[in-house]
Amino acid sequence: MVVSVRRHQHTHLPRRRSGHTTTVAIGAERFCLTANQRHDGSLGEVFIHWGKHGTSAAGLVNAYAVALSLGLQHQVPLAELIRPGLDQFFVPNGHTDDPEIPRVRSAVDYVARRLAIDWLAYTERAELGIYTLTERVHRARTWLTEAERLTGAALPAVAARPR
Repeated sequence: MVVSVRRHQHTHLPRRRSGHTTTVAIGAERFCLTANQRHDGSLGEVFIHWGKHGTSAAGLVNAYAVALSLGLQHQVPLAELIRPGLDQFFVPNGHTDDPEIPRVRSAVDYVARRLAIDWLAYTERAELGIYTLTERVHRARTWLTEAERLTGAALPAVAARPR
């Protein structure tokens, strides 16, 4: 049996690159996620700064960021890189202070969801089951309208979560 191996060519990032940093709290833990762009505007690398250096969780999240960055620099699609991180469960987990992602199962889960919302198109995110707050409200209203039409009964309105 012959197995074909797809080799990705490494692309170097520009010396100076733009990006953005998101600070988030998951429960009582706070960390910063920095995402830098390539020259074409696509995601090129990811850094995670966690205040608790030396902890197992901080080491795991840092290793995840390095793996994401290496994959991105070898042109692996972002959706393929974040899929394994979705719904990973470990501490810290629970409520966040990010209104787009109100609850996560771990810091890796948060990073995967935040990168998807910031860098993937709607169709790619929908395949992964990741929606923004506005998209979730719209989907709920559409579902309620359809349910009302089918049943003929008025259902309670869905309001957006207060910020």
